[in-house]
Amino acid sequence: MLVLVMADEHNQRLAQETPNMDLKQHIRGIPDFPIEGILFYDIATLLRTPEAMKHCLDELETALRAWSPDVVAGIESRGFLFAVPLAQRLGLPMMMIRKEGKLPGPTRSLTYDLEYGTDTIEIQEDALESGQRVVILDDLLATGGTLSASVELCRQAGAEVVGCGLAIELTFLEGREAVDAPIFALVSYDS
Repeated sequence: MLVLVMADEHNQRLAQETPNMDLKQHIRGIPDFPIEGILFYDIATLLRTPEAMKHCLDELETALRAWSPDVVAGIESRGFLFAVPLAQRLGLPMMMIRKEGKLPGPTRSLTYDLEYGTDTIEIQEDALESGQRVVILDDLLATGGTLSASVELCRQAGAEVVGCGLAIELTFLEGREAVDAPIFALVSYDS
């Protein structure tokens, strides 16, 4: 019991210390990664800062609760970093949206267009029940292709996608326009 009490006191202290934290201070830009001309928004620095990560999860939890989901879905792989703790906080199941060939057992798949070709994502056939309310989490929204395909794949399984939660949105790429679902992003970059 002492460990739980100490953890609760620690979480309360963190909440009091970070009510209006600027998460951009915990996300670094890496120029020319993965290719020249691209500025990569790295969340590794966010993950290494417990107060920033707690603030991020607190804000996402508030947004997700408002959508009253039945299931939390995470997009491979950085979406899992947010989906797992949030599913636990909400007392909900978590399901994975993965690249083709990564999930065991029968799967449902969707192939979609990218700027430079196509990609395929999958969910396990028994991951969703018809009518379940799903929220989808990922780390970053760029052009919207993967998030849009994830929404469509969940709908094809009979679920209702009630919202999408993101740590970062690159608004200048207009990815939100490609996604037919409500979106909540913690941080946005306009260039």
